[in-house]
Amino acid sequence: MIDYIKGTIAELNPAVCVIENGGMGYAVNISLTSYQALQGANDAKLFIYESIREDAFVLYGFMTKEEREIFLLLISVSGVGAGTARMILSNFSVDELVSAIAGGNVRAIKEVKGIGAKTAERIIVDLKDKVAKVGAVDLTSVGACKAARNEKREEAVAALVALGFQQAQSAKIVDRVLKENGDLSVGAIIKISLKAL
Repeated sequence: MIDYIKGTIAELNPAVCVIENGGMGYAVNISLTSYQALQGANDAKLFIYESIREDAFVLYGFMTKEEREIFLLLISVSGVGAGTARMILSNFSVDELVSAIAGGNVRAIKEVKGIGAKTAERIIVDLKDKVAKVGAVDLTSVGACKAARNEKREEAVAALVALGFQQAQSAKIVDRVLKENGDLSVGAIIKISLKAL
């Protein structure tokens, strides 16, 4: 079992971080929260969850053990898979998610794409007592992206497409977000777009 991978960041986009270690490149699926924290870094240490199926061997990476712990709690809920859990962690920091679950905030959780009221309620019922044990940390203190407006647009649209949304729909939402506030970081643009999709 892989606990963590530490090495040089060979490639980074909002959905995947490729870490080179010992001559091998590990493609690790990450949340937007982790992506924001890794921007500008040359090296990374990601705590790993291995998803092993008959047809695939997929790695999910997290900046902290707490983020991985909350991910594992999420996928323990019936109807919440790894992709959905990553989407939830792309919308919330660990602290925000713990607060939403502990506070029974169904409305906040069901704003995540693919999460209906019933699933949000199930997450709260199943995890309300468990999240109190997660030593949450705030992963949102990250630097703003300095890229030009069109580069931000391209990166945000590419991220949404990588997360499974249609290109045209993603571009339309990103354009709307940029029109309202062009000074947002790429991560913020993606987060706002996710809530609108």
